[in-house]
Amino acid sequence: MKSLALVLNPEKQRAFTIAHELIGCVEKMGGKVYLAASYAVLLGCPERGISPEEMGEKVEGVVVIGGDGTLLATAREVAPLGLPLLGVNVGQLGFLTEIEAPDLREALHKLMHNSYRIEERMMLHTAVVREGRVLEEYICLNDAVIAKGAFARVIHLEAWVDGQYLDTYPADGLIIATPTGSTAYSLSAGGPLVVPDLELILLTPICPHTLYSRPLILPAASSVRVKLLSSPGEVTLTLDGQHGLSLQPGDEVLVKRAEVKTRLVKINDRNFFGILREKMKKEDRGIG
Repeated sequence: MKSLALVLNPEKQRAFTIAHELIGCVEKMGGKVYLAASYAVLLGCPERGISPEEMGEKVEGVVVIGGDGTLLATAREVAPLGLPLLGVNVGQLGFLTEIEAPDLREALHKLMHNSYRIEERMMLHTAVVREGRVLEEYICLNDAVIAKGAFARVIHLEAWVDGQYLDTYPADGLIIATPTGSTAYSLSAGGPLVVPDLELILLTPICPHTLYSRPLILPAASSVRVKLLSSPGEVTLTLDGQHGLSLQPGDEVLVKRAEVKTRLVKINDRNFFGILREKMKKEDRGIG
């Protein structure tokens, strides 16, 4: 890769220092770095700014400086362009970011000399239907979550899979997740851990008010339809824990495998099981 786009978390001051270092390293190796216009202004180099339309034409890959949250947001934006993502971690240990800041120079050398592999991750396509009309459509990498607000009582969600009635959940909500999202909210709600390069859909109820409701694993080709039957308070659909939409009684949420995938650059020997051990140990110590 000789031309890269750079995305960073502007709330992390260290990300700016790393960004300037990255630009210098890439240009010394004969490469070119572009930024979205807003980031270019923040970094004091507006001449590097490009539009989203130009990114697909000028860029071979995207470097994301931040944490898993920054990478999730970037994945939703660039997955339709087919661009691979390299995550540089400046937060706590994450599952998606590939390298730590001290390893940046070595990683860039490998990236510029095509010494890497690409790991593809399944995404979800989610549509909200209100009164027979598609209101909004989204893609996400981790999960689509239907959940009650802070002051709502139990909500009732009618779930269908491939046109077949599954169940009506009296619960605090329902998580529809990818294997990548199995280590996020779904895990906290009692869902299973799934190796992220598999393709399947997880249904995990949140605090179900029944004794028989359990997480369910579905084939990746499944189509899930969830209808909000009752709403004693605010109910929200949230994508990757970042983007939300308020739902009304009668709204339907349709979820299926997305046509696009997130493409992650893999440079080092970190594997899912090693990351899992590290992450769980940190959480056991109260650090995560």
